[in-house]
Amino acid sequence: MNCDSIARWYRWMEYAAFGNTLQQRRTAFLADVADARRALVLGDGDGRFLSRLVEQSALAQIDYVDLSRRMLELAQARAGTGRVTYHQADALEIALPERGYDLIVTHFFLDCFDESTVEALVDRVAVAACPHARWLVSEFRRTWWSRPLLASLYFFFRITTGLKTRCLIDHRPVLMRHGFRMVRGESAWRGLLSSELWVR
Repeated sequence: MNCDSIARWYRWMEYAAFGNTLQQRRTAFLADVADARRALVLGDGDGRFLSRLVEQSALAQIDYVDLSRRMLELAQARAGTGRVTYHQADALEIALPERGYDLIVTHFFLDCFDESTVEALVDRVAVAACPHARWLVSEFRRTWWSRPLLASLYFFFRITTGLKTRCLIDHRPVLMRHGFRMVRGESAWRGLLSSELWVR
């Protein structure tokens, strides 16, 4: 999905809905990957996580991929260009180096796809990941009470960004099929929001 139409207000909409909780989920395990040397960050939007990654991972060279030109501009203004290469591209189409990354980051990104598309994405990224790569994931999770909230979020993004996906899939089996295992996990909002650290 392309967030150009809401990029300017996205941060404040996020705060209005969830306070600082989504950003806390993004950064929950940042210290665990501070030694990363080459990172691939997919669809992270306006750069709030990116700026923290640049600060804490002093050696990391980072490829930052987002479909939204406006989000890339916001990320670049926030995090600079020193060790970051910005790509306005579709994560399913951009050329990725084989075994090039020791860190993959997808924050509130996999929920934008159906299961077959997540499978295709993870398959591409797995080829680009080093043998012992780590993967930071922050995501929504289905709970017994979350159905109306998730439905309203999908409806909002369908109207404002053209998002085609209509329901949340479980990304965990897909990552496991590609050789990753979750080594750390935390949740918030009674299980709705998760932070996960996966290792290949």
